[in-house]
Amino acid sequence: MPEETGTTRDRVLIAAGILGVTALCWVWIVPMARDMYGTMTGPSAWMMTATWDLPYALLIWAMWGVMMAGMMLPSASPMLLLYGATARRGPDPNLALIRVAAMATGYVLVWLAFSAGVTAIQAAASRLLLLTPMMEPARPWIGGLLLLAAGLYQFTPLKAACLRTCRSPLAFIMQRWRAGAIGAFRMGVDHGAYCLGCCWALMLLLFAGGVMNLWVIAALTAFVLIEKLAPFGTHSARLAGLALIALGLWTFVG
Repeated sequence: MPEETGTTRDRVLIAAGILGVTALCWVWIVPMARDMYGTMTGPSAWMMTATWDLPYALLIWAMWGVMMAGMMLPSASPMLLLYGATARRGPDPNLALIRVAAMATGYVLVWLAFSAGVTAIQAAASRLLLLTPMMEPARPWIGGLLLLAAGLYQFTPLKAACLRTCRSPLAFIMQRWRAGAIGAFRMGVDHGAYCLGCCWALMLLLFAGGVMNLWVIAALTAFVLIEKLAPFGTHSARLAGLALIALGLWTFVG
């Protein structure tokens, strides 16, 4: 009975932690995005510069990092909850929450690395005038190519393998279990790498629709959740691929 009580308590705390961190991310994203498409005198005022110095690049990296955490962490909740329950039944049950935090840290670290990469891409695209100051494609064909690339990637074996792993947290834990907090951190990095392999092309669609476009951010977040958690998620990936390819072709024809 005490073990069941501890497991239930841990599940509540883990879920609350995921919701809390996600909410904090969106609390920063939403006002900044709304201001960017408004007066640009509030939270997004710092974006009004063409100078890519180190402070500005770090702010853009932070912006991407917060967006990625807010968009991707909810989809990792089944993994974190299942790992927490498994760790609770291990030799050191009182350290279960610490290990869950270590796993979540490893997972988020992968997306912070991705954020650094897309920050570099954004800097290069801005210098080449491929992106507008509003962080949108300067030419329709840019968005079209991104849509086509993302759509085609939905049908690749790598996408299928990564999605299959993301949708099977129990199999991942059984196959890649590592003991201790460091082991949990490494498992978080591993799971984050599969998640990145599954979703990197979708995340680049933020460049196609506007990096700070709330509708695009919300739509991608919802689709990632459906793809990873819904019973029909595997089929939705292929349907989305067809839709993205069609939309990409339409940008060229239209």
